[in-house]
Amino acid sequence: MITILLFAHLQETVGKDRIELPIEQLTVMELKTALKQTYPLLELDHVMTAVNEEFARDNSKVTAGDIVAFIPPVSGG
Repeated sequence: MITILLFAHLQETVGKDRIELPIEQLTVMELKTALKQTYPLLELDHVMTAVNEEFARDNSKVTAGDIVAFIPPVSGG
């Protein structure tokens, strides 16, 4: 099981703050692709990704038990 944490507008789009997927292993890019097929999350290509509280790239591996956070850019003044 992989736990995905969503923040800001991603959370609003999906309607919940976390998603749990029964997947054993994939890359961050494969995870993004799978989520975009299920949810209207086209902006996943423009967010920061953390796996187990460490920033990750699209080719980073995600395995069962990992927690993946998608963090949209923040703006303000």
